[in-house]
Amino acid sequence: MITAMDVDNPQDDQRWNSRERGETELQRLDRNWNSLLQELRVVQTGVQLLTGFLLTLPFQQRFDILAPSMRSLYLATVACSVGATVLLIAPVAMHRLLFRRHRLKVLVSAAHRCAYAGLALLGMALTGVTIIVFAAVAGNRPGLVAGTCAVVLFLLFWSLLPLLLRTRGM
Repeated sequence: MITAMDVDNPQDDQRWNSRERGETELQRLDRNWNSLLQELRVVQTGVQLLTGFLLTLPFQQRFDILAPSMRSLYLATVACSVGATVLLIAPVAMHRLLFRRHRLKVLVSAAHRCAYAGLALLGMALTGVTIIVFAAVAGNRPGLVAGTCAVVLFLLFWSLLPLLLRTRGM
């Protein structure tokens, strides 16, 4: 018997959805696509605002106080934020190009991967912003401490906790 905890295998997942939800593969793909779109809607606005904020920083008066190392971190942070923006919006562009091509399975799979990568880049960008802001306000040491705390929080809540919940079936 397949339980909800045992659906890491795609074939088991399909059988479980068919039996427990009464879904066909196409209905499952539609549900997965809609679920993914809802998740992307939550992060897209935030990542776009973050990117916009970062793009305005060099034009602010106090930007000159950043040390060269912080400027390098700033550029890496902008790159991560732009990359996250691209990856988290990419499923929309893919959908447009694959629309009416009966490629839903490919679309859901590719969008899923883009979302993972986009979230990883978003976490890196938010960590960079945290370091830069704390360093500008309180100094480099507090900036590094705050950045370390941010990394720990991202790893804990975006990776470890979901993996723990996935394996424990809570």
